[in-house]
Amino acid sequence: MSKVIKNKLIIFQVSVSIIALLILLNILNGPVTYDYNDWIIIYSMSGGAVLLYFWTIRLMPTGHGFSMDSSLFLSSLFLFGIHTSLLILLISSLFYYVYDKGRNFSKHIGNFSNYLLALSIAYYFFILFGGDFGRIEPTNLYPYIISLSIFMLVNTIYVAIYFSINNKERINKIIKSMFVVAIPSYALNLLISMVLSILIFYYQVFGLFLFLVIAVLLSITFKRHYEYYNEAQKRAIKDQLTGLYNHGYFEDKLEEQCQLAKETNQFLCLALIDIDDFKKFNDTYGHYRGDQLLKFIAQMLKQDSIKHGWFVARYGGEEFTYIMPGIDEHEAFLIINKLRKKVNDTYFEGVEVLPYGCISFSAGVTQFDTESTFDKSILLDHADQAMYYAKAQGKNQVRIYDESIKTDHSLDIEENIARLEQPLNFFLAKDVYTYQHSKRVYQYATEFSLKLELPIYERKTLILGALIHDIGKIEIPREILNKKEKLTDNEWQMVKNHVVWGREIISKHPHLHDLEPLVELHHERFDGKGYPHGLTGYNIPKLARILCIVDSFDAMTTERPYQKTRTFDEAIVELRRCAGTQFDPEYVEPFIEMIKENHYKDDLAVNASGE
Repeated sequence: MSKVIKNKLIIFQVSVSIIALLILLNILNGPVTYDYNDWIIIYSMSGGAVLLYFWTIRLMPTGHGFSMDSSLFLSSLFLFGIHTSLLILLISSLFYYVYDKGRNFSKHIGNFSNYLLALSIAYYFFILFGGDFGRIEPTNLYPYIISLSIFMLVNTIYVAIYFSINNKERINKIIKSMFVVAIPSYALNLLISMVLSILIFYYQVFGLFLFLVIAVLLSITFKRHYEYYNEAQKRAIKDQLTGLYNHGYFEDKLEEQCQLAKETNQFLCLALIDIDDFKKFNDTYGHYRGDQLLKFIAQMLKQDSIKHGWFVARYGGEEFTYIMPGIDEHEAFLIINKLRKKVNDTYFEGVEVLPYGCISFSAGVTQFDTESTFDKSILLDHADQAMYYAKAQGKNQVRIYDESIKTDHSLDIEENIARLEQPLNFFLAKDVYTYQHSKRVYQYATEFSLKLELPIYERKTLILGALIHDIGKIEIPREILNKKEKLTDNEWQMVKNHVVWGREIISKHPHLHDLEPLVELHHERFDGKGYPHGLTGYNIPKLARILCIVDSFDAMTTERPYQKTRTFDEAIVELRRCAGTQFDPEYVEPFIEMIKENHYKDDLAVNASGE
C-alpha cells in the first residue's frame, strides 16, 4: 500500500471516529441505570455478538462470510433503545480487541465507529418514523424497515469509501455492486433481528441461548456445505490424474485472457506441449507406469508455472498447455525451451527406452495478435500447428508459429475451394443473388490479394473467406432473401444475424477455423458502427477489414433486391467518402487501383450499352 493511500485511509477512519464519538456523546448525555437482570442481558448479548462475529455463515459460491452480529445489535436497539445497544457494541468490541490483538488497531476502531454510526443514525430514523422500543409490534413494521435500510446504507457507504480509497475505484461503481449483494442479506438481518427480539422479550437469556445455538449450528452446516461445494468445484476444474487444471477450465481461462489482451493491448502467449513417444513408454511398461510419468511431468510443469505466475493445464492425453500473459513469443520461446532442457535432464526410471534416452517434449508457441488471432480457437490452432511442426522436425524442440508453418500443413487452395463450393451450391436453389455475389467477391479477393502481395497463408485465407463469407444466409428464409420491398426491423435483424450463424457453421469444421473472423466480422466498420460486435479500427482483423471493402464494393455495383445499383465510378466515390469511417483507409486506394486496372473497361462497356 502506498504512503498516500495509507494517509488517506487514516484521515477517513479518524474522521468517521470523530463523528461517531460526537454522536455518542450527544446520545449518552444523561445517566442510565441498570439492575442486576439488565446487566445479565447486556453481558449475554455482548458475548453473543462476539460469538456471531466468529461463527459466520459461508455463502456459496463466493465463500463470503455473512455475520449475524448486526441482527443482534438491531435487536437490542428495537428492544432496549440506543443506550443499551451502544453499550453492548462497546463491550463486544473490547472482546474483539482482546481476542484478536494481532489485527491492526485502526481496523478495530474503524469497525467500531462504523457500527456506532450506523446504529445511531438508524436509531434517529426509528424515532422519527414513530417507532416504539420494547415488544416487537406489527405497527412498528414501517419504522423497522426504515431503520434497517438506514443501517444498511451507512454500512455500505462506509465500506465503499474505504475500498474506493484503497483500490482507487469509483465509489458509485462499488456502491452499485455492493447493493446487489447487500439488499438480500440485510433483509434477512431484519427478519432475524425481529425473531431474536421476540425470543429475548419472552424468554430473555434462554431465548438468546436458543438463538445462538441455532446460529452456531447454521454456521457449521453452511461451512460444511461450502466445503463440499468447494471440493466439488475443484474436482470440476482439476484433472484427477495430474492435479493440474483440466481442459474445460483451461478453455474458460484462455477465453478470459484473450478478452483481456484485446482490451489492454498487452502481450499474451500460449504454449502447447506434447510428450514425445509417450505411447512407446506406455506400451513398454503399461498404463500404470505411464500415468506415473504423466504425474511426474505435471508436477515439474506446475512448479515452473508457479515460479512464473502462469496458468498450466492438462489439455488431454499427454498434452499440456501454458497460458503466459505479459511476455512476447520470443521470451516465451526461451522460457519453454529452458523448461524442455530441464525435463531432458530430469531422470525417470524407464526412459532409456525412448529415442532420446530421456523425457522429452515438443512444443508450439504462439502470440495473441488482433490482426491474425481473433479468438482463442485460432490461437489454439496456431499453437497446435507449431507443435506438430516441431514433431515433424525431429521432436524434442520448441517452435514459434509463423505463416510458413501453416502453409506447410495446409491443403492446397484449389482443394479447399472444391470443398467450400459444395455448401455454396445450396445458394443456387435458395438465393441466386448471394451465390453470384459470393463468386464475384471471391474473384475480387483473388485479384486484390495479388495486388497487395499478401503472404501465401493470408492470400489463401482471404480467398476462401471471400468465397464462404455469406454462408450464414442459408439460415434466412427464402422470402426474406428475395424480398424486393424494404425489410422490416425484425427482418433486417435476421439478415444481420447471418454473420453469427455463418461462424457457427464454420466452427463445426476444425480445418476452417482461420476463416471464422472473415465470416463473422466482414460487416464490422472501422469507426465501430458495424455489427455484430461494434469493433473499431485495428481491433478488427486485417483480412476482415480487407474483405469489408471487397464485399461492399460488389454489393454497391451489382443488382440486389433491396437497393439501387451503382456504377463503378459511383462506388469508387463512396469508397473514398467512407475511407476512415466504414473502411480501413490503408486499403481503399489499392483496391480502387485494382478495379481500374482489371475491371473498369468492362463496367464502362456495360454502362455504354445501356444494360
